[in-house]
Amino acid sequence: MGGVIALALALLAVALAWVAPALMARQTRFRRAPRAALFAWQAVTVGAILAALAVAPAAVPTLLDGDDPRRHLWAVLVAAAVSGLLLARLLVSGHVVGTRLRAMRADHRDLVDIIAAHADAEPSRDRVRVLQHPTPTAYCIPGRQARVVLSQGVLDALPPEQLDAVLAHEDLLVEALADRAAVRRSGEVATARALLTIAESRAPEAALGAGTTAPVRLHLLAAGPQPALAAVAYVYAVGTCAVPLALLLVAWR
Repeated sequence: MGGVIALALALLAVALAWVAPALMARQTRFRRAPRAALFAWQAVTVGAILAALAVAPAAVPTLLDGDDPRRHLWAVLVAAAVSGLLLARLLVSGHVVGTRLRAMRADHRDLVDIIAAHADAEPSRDRVRVLQHPTPTAYCIPGRQARVVLSQGVLDALPPEQLDAVLAHEDLLVEALADRAAVRRSGEVATARALLTIAESRAPEAALGAGTTAPVRLHLLAAGPQPALAAVAYVYAVGTCAVPLALLLVAWR
């Protein structure tokens, strides 16, 4: 029984690490529930790691059963190897992607600090930088030392209430959440007009742009909250983490 569950956990880890992300990326309807969708994406990663880590422990009961444990030693060794390989693959991938993004963002942040001016002396805007360029552009460089980058074209084109909506705007799901925060702060009309003004702008790679995905986000704002979709996403997220733990408990019963 333990060997079968160990195999199931290995297959589950593969499914959550490779198959599930591809399928989830196609489900554009969940963009209407961005907070729940982000939670689901994170839960899938956690579930894949849990499943990979549980492969070897799930096979141990097979080794303990019977009069000759050596008969099942190979199964435990294979399970341990699979568990280690899956976990190593997940950790290496995360490290490579994270290191690359952090390096790109740090380089771009340093460049912006050199060539751009501070927005003003207000403490609330001490991380805002202004590029002397006529094209309306706005984007965020995320991280512990985040920067909000605006062009002079944005300052010239937007009235104060719409500029506040842009500055409230800190990947599409993250931007959709920021849009809703901007609506709460500045109102629907100001946020929508601000998005339309910068709809043609482009953000550098590894930055979060306020204009590139503006048409899609305007549609998401118009759709409003989707509690049913959010509930489905939360149930899916909890399931991806609960199933590996449940299988491990069954293996040890």
